[in-house]
Amino acid sequence: MIVVIGSLSFDFVMNFPGKFADQILPEKIHQINLSFLTEKLNKNYGGTAANIAYNLALLGEKPAILSPAGKDFVPYRFFLKKNGVETKYIKVYKNDFTANYFAVVDQTDNQIGGFYAGAMAKADQLSLKKIKEPLDLVIISPTQPEAMVKFAQECQQLKIPYLFDPGMQLPRLSATQLEKGVTGAKILIGNDYEIALLQKKLNLKKKQILEKVTILITTLGEEGSLIETKNQKIKIKAAKPKEVCDPVGAGDAYRAGFVAGFWRGLPLKICGQMGAVTAVYTVEKYGTTTHFFTKKEFCDRFKKNFSLTLNL
Repeated sequence: MIVVIGSLSFDFVMNFPGKFADQILPEKIHQINLSFLTEKLNKNYGGTAANIAYNLALLGEKPAILSPAGKDFVPYRFFLKKNGVETKYIKVYKNDFTANYFAVVDQTDNQIGGFYAGAMAKADQLSLKKIKEPLDLVIISPTQPEAMVKFAQECQQLKIPYLFDPGMQLPRLSATQLEKGVTGAKILIGNDYEIALLQKKLNLKKKQILEKVTILITTLGEEGSLIETKNQKIKIKAAKPKEVCDPVGAGDAYRAGFVAGFWRGLPLKICGQMGAVTAVYTVEKYGTTTHFFTKKEFCDRFKKNFSLTLNL
């Protein structure tokens, strides 16, 4: 069983038809009091755990989420179960809300947002040790920093292979915490900025990181991704989207595609290509869990992008 650890959140995204830069006076930057009249509001199910698990389910896996949620979680649970995600390990705290993200995006894709952690702050109260089923792989994506380190150490103790994805929590993770999370990971993943920041915080070169992890993946946006081991360096081209609507969630989708291939024992190059194809589906839709594809549609698109036949 694949277990996905990370955040669950309701994402509220509003679109402002102007530019933030036109509303902000540089000489008054110390005293900002602004309100933006927006044209559109989208409420989506988001969070790193849900984004990854949703895509894994589309690819034919049966992922389970281990994460805290709040008293408003009922419709979210229904959505996850309807789409093939196991929710029995999600702990609901009835005295708080599920995490919420509120963002205003201007016409040039600049974003001002606020994130309320809510029940996510209790993530370190959960434990992999309470799961009785055999665990084949654990994905540790951004959530409460202390919880990320705890789960990594539990994986090490239980000898469960895990993917470590510090992502947006990199600034909050100390060098000591990062060291604990990275050391022993089967897979370490981040975008080029995140991997560079991680190297700086740990004062390590790529070669030294590859002494601590088996596989290092650096995502490069439109430039694709780079998969490295001690003996290999594999460059993966980005798949071609039909249109670019919203890039948010593409990284989580890539992780799901890669893991779906890795779980099946496929070559690393194929795993990276599966990640690339999964990512474009979310880029083409507004929101991180609003896209859909069948396994046949995925395989057809994989062949179109990489001229290879894939059987899922």
